[in-house]
Amino acid sequence: MKISFIGAGNVAWHLAQAFEAAGHLICEVYSRDPQHARQLTSLLYDAAIQPDLNFSESVADLILIAASDDALESIIERVVLPANVMLANASGSRSLADLQHLVEVHSDVPVRTGVLYPLQTFTKEVSLDYSEIPFCIEATDDETEASLIKLAQTVSSCVQLGDSEERRNLHIAAVFACNFTNHLLSIAHDLLELEKLSFDLLKPLIRETTHKALQSKDPATMQTGPARRSDWATTSRHLEYLQELNPEWAAIYRLMTEDIRERHFEE
Repeated sequence: MKISFIGAGNVAWHLAQAFEAAGHLICEVYSRDPQHARQLTSLLYDAAIQPDLNFSESVADLILIAASDDALESIIERVVLPANVMLANASGSRSLADLQHLVEVHSDVPVRTGVLYPLQTFTKEVSLDYSEIPFCIEATDDETEASLIKLAQTVSSCVQLGDSEERRNLHIAAVFACNFTNHLLSIAHDLLELEKLSFDLLKPLIRETTHKALQSKDPATMQTGPARRSDWATTSRHLEYLQELNPEWAAIYRLMTEDIRERHFEE
């Protein structure tokens, strides 16, 4: 398949290279920052830097939007597409109906729309096993759906259909599992750094916690700690210390403690 990208951030950085390694041709890469497009195309076989959003002469079968959700309206308002091209969004939270509506309003040619959502956290410097990444597919017609499934299957062994509501729920769960978890780890890091303690001391605990959660059917059954065992003397001492150190951290600690207590209250 011939593919062009709108966006050259973390998602495009990984998907473009993964699809090319699977035998697909990356035609063009557009980015608001030409330097980002230049950096990505330098890693690809024969991809060109697309200077603007006029793709009318593109030979791509698929144009994949790998940009922030907030940029979708601006992109569709300005992009010029070849007739009957597939236009897919790599978003977890924007609905297919959003994309289709914007295309109907702004495109002068018929366009087939879909979503190709890789459920993973992407960082340019971190390599990934693409075969394990779940891809969620949705499209407005059977032909586009089949094409997106076939494309995803060339890099991943976990490809499934998912409508916009299911994808929204997956994305919310991913924010809890990934983004919020990483933020809590960053707080733990900063707290230790203030006391000149090494974050390495927590790594065995983090690995075991993650391992137990992944091995269980329900991570709640693996919950431990002072809130789980109703050790309110300990949580009070923790909150007193945190309130003086950083009231925002104290608020997070209090909220998490109360939520754990409510979940396990009757156990």
